[in-house]
Amino acid sequence: MVDNIKKIKSEVVLLKKSLMNLRFQKTTGQLEKTSEIKKLRHKIARLKTEMSKIEGANNA
Repeated sequence: MVDNIKKIKSEVVLLKKSLMNLRFQKTTGQLEKTSEIKKLRHKIARLKTEMSKIEGANNA
């Protein structure tokens, strides 16, 4: 269980970095598919939800 949480946390960090890059691309006008930002935010939210479910199961 702890390994899963560590994997999810590291993936969230990577996704946040790429989200930041997408935001920079959007402001500079280089990003054509602005929907990618929304998709990435939803993916991060799903991972965080999964992480809290695992932590909740560990605490119960």
